[in-house]
Amino acid sequence: MSTSTILYLSRQDVESLDFSMREIIDAVEAMFSEKGEGRVEMPPKPGIHTRPDAFIHAMPAYIPSLEAAGVKWISGYPGNQQKQLPYITGLLLLNDPDTGLPTAVMDATWITAQRTGAATAVAAKHLARPDSSSAGIIACGVQGRSNLEALSCIFPISSVKAYDMHRQVADQFAADMAPIVGAEIEVVATPEQAVVDLDLVVTSGPILKHPQPVIEADWLAPGAFASPVDFDSYWQGPALQQADKLATDDLAQMDYYRSEGYFGETPQPYADLGEIVAGRKPGRERDDERTISVNLGIALEDMATAIRIYRRAVETGAGTQLPL
Repeated sequence: MSTSTILYLSRQDVESLDFSMREIIDAVEAMFSEKGEGRVEMPPKPGIHTRPDAFIHAMPAYIPSLEAAGVKWISGYPGNQQKQLPYITGLLLLNDPDTGLPTAVMDATWITAQRTGAATAVAAKHLARPDSSSAGIIACGVQGRSNLEALSCIFPISSVKAYDMHRQVADQFAADMAPIVGAEIEVVATPEQAVVDLDLVVTSGPILKHPQPVIEADWLAPGAFASPVDFDSYWQGPALQQADKLATDDLAQMDYYRSEGYFGETPQPYADLGEIVAGRKPGRERDDERTISVNLGIALEDMATAIRIYRRAVETGAGTQLPL
């Protein structure tokens, strides 16, 4: 490792390393096992908020078993979609855990999308019925795509219903994702059609502090699993309260968001996803349980992915060395 340079990886560099979703799911699941055993360090993410419903968050984390330490500086701006700009953008910085010296800085946009889908798949692996074969996707952007791809790595998905406020976005989603997941994708006209009687449900719109949620009680079927990637932006309180088991990826972080005014009608989680993966608390126990995992997006997922990207980049000579 040079002490006078830092490796820079652009988004194109990151994507060119050709990490499969299956590899990222395995990395994220291994991280959650470490988390469940208490062998990681991660404070709740602090942030600044320059526009309504927008955020810029600092996300530090350390995974000793991987020698992965660093921070992600990530923004989410819902108004960017009207400006033809991405909702999520950011950079990720890795440090040498022995010396603290920075070793790499890389685009975090692709990493964020992929690890978020992977976290949903890990949650579903432990909380959904193993024979789940139908999925509903509400909001067909980047996260809708990565979440569906990840779920298809774990479950024998044969049918998908997709809803987006913009019909053309849903149509393009269906055309692009059907060959990836090997399933028929039906574009539907209402959010209800993308929830009712489906085994797996993902909502992946913008995160809103004062949402007007549309998913009602009884829409999510007994025995189904849901992943509200957008917090409670689509889910009414009574719908969340019907969950037989509601988990999250980090209890302390959910408490922090509650203190900031989010999750006013969301029940307290029964478990951290790390506890479930490590076997300290049960996952699904009955076929008729409604299960929900409110994954907030945690820095440990980013570090588990980024350290592997960095090491492959070093092995293959990808990226650009920049002077410090």
